[in-house]
Amino acid sequence: MTSPWIQLLGGGVLLYFGAEWFVGGASALALALRVPQILVGLTVVAYGTSSPEVIVGVQAARGGHGEVALGNVIGSNIVNIGLILGVAALIKPARVDGALRRRELPMLVVSTLLVPVLLLDGAVRRWEAAGLLLVAIAYTGWMIHAARTASVLAEARADAIAAEAAADAAGAPKPGGALRAAVTAGFGLLILLVGGDLFVDGAVLVAHVLGMSDRLVGLTVVAVGTSLPELVTGAIAARRGHADIAIGNVVGSNIFNVFLCLGAAALAGPVHAPLPTLGLDLAALLVMTALGAAYIRSERTLSRLEGALAVGLYVAFTVVTVVRG
Repeated sequence: MTSPWIQLLGGGVLLYFGAEWFVGGASALALALRVPQILVGLTVVAYGTSSPEVIVGVQAARGGHGEVALGNVIGSNIVNIGLILGVAALIKPARVDGALRRRELPMLVVSTLLVPVLLLDGAVRRWEAAGLLLVAIAYTGWMIHAARTASVLAEARADAIAAEAAADAAGAPKPGGALRAAVTAGFGLLILLVGGDLFVDGAVLVAHVLGMSDRLVGLTVVAVGTSLPELVTGAIAARRGHADIAIGNVVGSNIFNVFLCLGAAALAGPVHAPLPTLGLDLAALLVMTALGAAYIRSERTLSRLEGALAVGLYVAFTVVTVVRG
């Protein structure tokens, strides 16, 4: 029998490479088909970078591990602000786009507050899941409609360029026409599906071996594993002097994690979790979101000290979570 640790590690590696190949191939295909770069950045890249969370969440819920799916959404949102945004700021102080406060900040706050509201009865119902997916689609449409402004155009183009750079770092084939791009995207999706299956099985087995709950493994191991593509993309962008890309990606990813990932998981299978057992997790999510909101409250530069604070809070949360079990 394959070691659960090998399954977990192998699944995580496949998730990373699959996501980067999928996003890179899909972006190249869209551009080859003359889809405007603005739409590529707002749709293909936005949805593609959330693909590991979606696939892992759906497979976990279908396999009867709804707490893994829920923990993945909550944990990934904490990882995004604490680790990804923090690391990007440590690498290179990031400039915050003032339009981000007006455009995404309200939706970030609403999506975060929606999580405990949905769990008041201890479960995310299927009709609620369908509503989340509809909001994700409507939000994407609204973003496309708002893309007439210069700042959104620049951000979307930067996202597409960052996705291409991350795909290159993951060894994806260079774009060579629509057919090659389609094959790359298809192969990346296949790797994602296989990696997601391995990763979920490995995570559950590791949880049992270590005596961890599904909730705990979802919050920690699974959340970090599914966030690897965003972490690598953010680090690459920051190293190239575009740390501001990481800010927009983190905010957008957190919004999509609730509406798209949680919605898809709860539609695929039962997602149950008694609200009282999630006190620490939801408190950490609210604190991290409040920190992120404070960071993007106006047009300013996010300093290395603020990045260090975000990383420190994430490490503290992880340690307390693991110790409490």
